Amino acid sequence: MTIAALPLSRRRLPSLGPLWLAAPGLAFLAVFLLLPVLRLLSLSVEDADTGALTAHHYARLVEANVYLRVLGITFRIAGLTALLSVGLGYPLAYWLARLPDSRRARLTLLVLLPFWTSTLVKTFAWMILLGRTGVVNAGLMALGVTDRPLSLINDEFGVLVGMVHAMLPLAVLTMLPVMTGIDARLGPVAGTLGAAPAQRFWLIHFPLSMPGLAAAGLLTFISALGFFIVPALLGGRQQTMLAQLIITQIQDVLDWAFAGALSALLLVATLLTCWLYDRLFGLSSLSGDAPGRSRAPGRTRVWGLAFLFHMARFWTIIGEGLARGAGPRFGRALLPIYAGLAIAFLILPTLAVLPMAFSSSSFLEFPPPGYGLRWFQTYFGSDVWIGATVRSFGVAFATAILATLIGGFAALGLARSRSRWRGAVFALFLAPMIVPRIVLAVGLFYLFAQIGLVASDVGLVIGHTLLALPFALVAVTAVLKGYDWRLDQVAATLGADRARTLWHVTIPMVRGGIVAALLFAFITSFDELTIALFVSGGVKTTLPKQMWDDMILQLNPTLAAVSVVIFVVITLLLLAAERFRRSA
Repeated sequence: MTIAALPLSRRRLPSLGPLWLAAPGLAFLAVFLLLPVLRLLSLSVEDADTGALTAHHYARLVEANVYLRVLGITFRIAGLTALLSVGLGYPLAYWLARLPDSRRARLTLLVLLPFWTSTLVKTFAWMILLGRTGVVNAGLMALGVTDRPLSLINDEFGVLVGMVHAMLPLAVLTMLPVMTGIDARLGPVAGTLGAAPAQRFWLIHFPLSMPGLAAAGLLTFISALGFFIVPALLGGRQQTMLAQLIITQIQDVLDWAFAGALSALLLVATLLTCWLYDRLFGLSSLSGDAPGRSRAPGRTRVWGLAFLFHMARFWTIIGEGLARGAGPRFGRALLPIYAGLAIAFLILPTLAVLPMAFSSSSFLEFPPPGYGLRWFQTYFGSDVWIGATVRSFGVAFATAILATLIGGFAALGLARSRSRWRGAVFALFLAPMIVPRIVLAVGLFYLFAQIGLVASDVGLVIGHTLLALPFALVAVTAVLKGYDWRLDQVAATLGADRARTLWHVTIPMVRGGIVAALLFAFITSFDELTIALFVSGGVKTTLPKQMWDDMILQLNPTLAAVSVVIFVVITLLLLAAERFRRSA
């Protein structure tokens, strides 16, 4: 008897169990992630006139040296950004992880604030600080370091400064949960066995923190691959990245097929990076899982252990030399001093914008020649700016609710499921975080143009929800890991059905994760430019899109006033979330 002839009840159908809670999210991703991306990629192998299959667009990529050169520039800048972000962020994360819980929470807010501050605001700050008449050049000339202004922007230095400043908080916040999960007793135990401080770090702490370090490297690298804001505003022609070429092909040339080929190139580079990471560490570590066993080949582990052994010996010699020359207190003070400088690097650029918002000058000057509310009056008196602000708030609220609902139910299903499909479902929900935003934006633009959602608030909410979904999922998943599922069983024995148990037991117990999901989704939407650049259609302008348009035309103090408004909104949200966390 064939399987088809068996009764329905006897057929071996796939058992998803609680994973059905993820069904709405899977349907959402299928329609607004997989379909647009696949359709965009299909355009790259179609002839625009006949619709026949062709490899012409990919041949054009190979034949023209300019595109391969841009690919090389993209990889170089993304690689340097990831390397510098992880290298500079590791000591800060290590210092934070060793602090008491209450103090760590307060100082982590100083990392969260620049992380969630608008990329446009941060880039605007660096344009002011690094400009020829900016604070940095003024300080260098006052100190006698140089007698003329240096060219600090419109080159690779400015791009790297801006991108590392944007990615450093992401690296720190990715490494920190793994480091705090390392048993603090291991170091003192090794010390009682005669291990020097450098040996305890390199042979115990560093190997256990590798999953966090690798995850930080992956996220910063793939995020940098799709960046276009920082290189467009702080770089020059020699720093053009692949995302900028894709935008040019769509907005200026209207060559969808070649834009699809460029998108495919960027997507393949990203997926190969993720595949390599998954082979070595597993994508599950991106959700904040505790360090597990390395999946690296045996020979790689041997080389890695040999490297760590030599590093331990080298830094032991350095540490002993410092202790003899400057005393042990000097060595202990180095890490807090570095952490203070790193936090200052994250915070001060944005704070430097604040006084310029109150400038009486018609130009951006630091320090301002006088103070007043002229530019806030310009902002609040402009129908364009206020309309963009109201629209950003409305879209962000709708995005926060939709992403939290979809991501929360998916997180609940993943937490309860033991299905073999669990890993694949989790990876699919992480896909919007991994696929370059420019690819998602162009794919959604093509889809929305066909179904009439371009220049609509609905289109913006859908696009922003797609980007916010991974953050909402991870936020709720992190809280559910500590949830005692026996509470649901107790509620069931007392007569509560599943809906009442969810509403009266599960949701109150995980409300901290739900609030975090709402916050992350709101800020992701409020700060988002890439989707708005395409989907808004020049009509439904959001606040970041309006800022982008003004920054392209001319820098003026109104932008500083808008930056202050955004900074205040983000700060109030983070403080409210922290107060709620403490009271929970």
